[in-house]
Amino acid sequence: MRKPCCDKQDTNKGAWSKQEDQKLIDYIQKHGEGNWRLLPKGAGLLRCGKSCRLRWMNYLRPDLKRGNFGEDEEDLIIKLHALLGNRWSLIAGRLPGRTDNEVKNYWNSHLSKKLKSKGIHHPHKPDRPRQRSIDHQPVRSHDTRVNTSQILPDLNLNLSLSNPVEERLDQLQ
Repeated sequence: MRKPCCDKQDTNKGAWSKQEDQKLIDYIQKHGEGNWRLLPKGAGLLRCGKSCRLRWMNYLRPDLKRGNFGEDEEDLIIKLHALLGNRWSLIAGRLPGRTDNEVKNYWNSHLSKKLKSKGIHHPHKPDRPRQRSIDHQPVRSHDTRVNTSQILPDLNLNLSLSNPVEERLDQLQ
């Protein structure tokens, strides 16, 4: 069993102060992201490593995109949700600067309601019967995929990495 990441009685669990945010930012800028269990002590924070990681990933990272979602982002979330279901980290991975938590919250508070008001429903259960595992116990399915061949003919999910600068140079030559 893994030992606890922090001594809970010496840990601050409240809202983050500007000073704490700055200590975390300074530490990560100097040392990079790394062992989150050791980071709080090294940064001089009375926080749990998990709390530091979540604060950095969801609020303080310099590449995070702030503000409202654009129409193009909404369209992509809707298409990817139809294809992938509630796999928020995969969906957020296609939206630069957006976190999985932010995308999930936006889906639940705005997009699912917007689709329902237009009469579009994304099922929470698959249309096919549940599969059985080898030991004949039901496999719990959280798969929310729907048949997308008719509603998403233009979706291209090329997930390869490329260098856009090199691609542009190739196009110009």
